[in-house]
Amino acid sequence: MKIDYETVPDLKPALGLIVLQADETLEQDMRRLMPGRVELHTTRIPSGAAVTRETLAAMATRLTGAAALLPPAAQFDCIGYGCTSGAAEIGADKVADYVRAGRSTAHVTNPLTALIAACQDLSIHRLALLSPYVADVSVKLRDALQVAGVATPVFGSFEEPEESKVVRISATSIRAAAQELAAQGDIDAVFLSCTNLRTVDIIDEMEETTGLPCLSSNQVLTWHMGQLSSYDADIPGVLGRAHSLT
Repeated sequence: MKIDYETVPDLKPALGLIVLQADETLEQDMRRLMPGRVELHTTRIPSGAAVTRETLAAMATRLTGAAALLPPAAQFDCIGYGCTSGAAEIGADKVADYVRAGRSTAHVTNPLTALIAACQDLSIHRLALLSPYVADVSVKLRDALQVAGVATPVFGSFEEPEESKVVRISATSIRAAAQELAAQGDIDAVFLSCTNLRTVDIIDEMEETTGLPCLSSNQVLTWHMGQLSSYDADIPGVLGRAHSLT
């Protein structure tokens, strides 16, 4: 027996998130920062177990396929590609082109583009940058920031190439490293790079102890996707407080 049914109006515009295969942090953070307010759809992109410039660049050919796995009937306000170093290696414009080739969306962003937007919003021009990865992976990121008018005169890294180890770096180690970099002075803010690094819970504390804005990949990406769409988010730190006043 065939049973008739009624349909409901289209759901509100959605957010899409392309998460690295090895990432254990980003999706959880974004759902925490946008609790119950967002139609968030995620897809995964193959990524290397070790982070090198070669494994980052290889994601370029996989972005369109990953985006195509997002629900085709959903109407996307914004799709975020969740890799800071990958966006720097591939190029933000190319990332957007690859994503749009797989799924229609009003906006595309990534942590690098989001960080630049956050720095502009907060009038930040000089960052202390903490990276988990080997130094040559961060070269493209620092160069891209420099082109955008954001210098990184203070830089430090855990020099850890393996993603499975990056996600397990303790909050204590992240906090201590960031405070050490901040203490070098002559900076406007601290940036904790990498979507797999667990940083959201220490942002407010970092700002209290250093007296500086603290930004992180997952924080700025969630903030920027909210800015580009119809959603609000509970963003920690000065960035969130500045947003709540607009």
